[in-house]
Amino acid sequence: MKTIKIGTRDSELALWQAHTVQNQLEYLGYSTELVPVKSDGDLNLKQPVYELGITGVFTKSLDIALINGDIDIAVHSMKDVPTQLPKGMVQGAVMKRGLAHDVLVFSGSEDFFAEREAIIATGSLRRRAAWLNQYPTHTIVGLRGNINTRMQRLNDSDWNGAIFAAAGLKRIGLKGGRQVNLDWMVPAPAQGALVINVMENNTEVLEVVRQMNDEETALCTKIERDFLHTLEGGCSAPIGALAKVEEEGSIQFKGVLFSKDGQRKLEIAKTVKIDKASDLGIECAERLIDRGAKRIMK
Repeated sequence: MKTIKIGTRDSELALWQAHTVQNQLEYLGYSTELVPVKSDGDLNLKQPVYELGITGVFTKSLDIALINGDIDIAVHSMKDVPTQLPKGMVQGAVMKRGLAHDVLVFSGSEDFFAEREAIIATGSLRRRAAWLNQYPTHTIVGLRGNINTRMQRLNDSDWNGAIFAAAGLKRIGLKGGRQVNLDWMVPAPAQGALVINVMENNTEVLEVVRQMNDEETALCTKIERDFLHTLEGGCSAPIGALAKVEEEGSIQFKGVLFSKDGQRKLEIAKTVKIDKASDLGIECAERLIDRGAKRIMK
């Protein structure tokens, strides 16, 4: 078989993710080559993601490279991938999930949690809305760039803290200060999971990639992304979703939708047996729609 070309963004975290896939492919006996590609989201760091007007702002360039045949597979943080893939492109495999939760990184004391005034940095509409729902008098400032750039900006600022995905910090071993797990903050759909996209007609590579699929992670992320898709939210929308497999063979799901300012919030939690879980995300989203979700999305 020919060398498999692995498309990836060129940030340290994206390259770590691509190397993880590369190592597994080479363990399975295949020859590989990494092909770094710049994304629109990496090139434009001045605007918040939700203002760029592009669905899949971090995946579009890789999608084009995949469609053009410049790469054989594209490795993504699954939370960045639109729920509707380009025509002819399929999800080849979902890797075993890492940490799903968010963390707050800060350098001073924790006193600001109880104070009326505090400055928290994030470029995510979901994190912004969730924080303002919990701490409505705090100020949120925008924070863009790769994980190293964001950490450096935090260190150079007078902000009280900044919100990061725990999985990203762990994967590249970035400390940056004190950390508090934000267990009350529902993560982005598919946060902490990696997905490998392939062109459907590239059957040889598709068969190879499918060997790396983690069924539990694939099911949970499908439920979360179904929830997002049914609410018609793009991957930067203020929507959180998390599905977890419980020991007794059931799936526990929690979903949340915010208004942009965090003042309005709709949430739902439901647990079902695994064999009844395939449409769980859709059902929970439809429940929120019945409760007025579309008005908040508008």
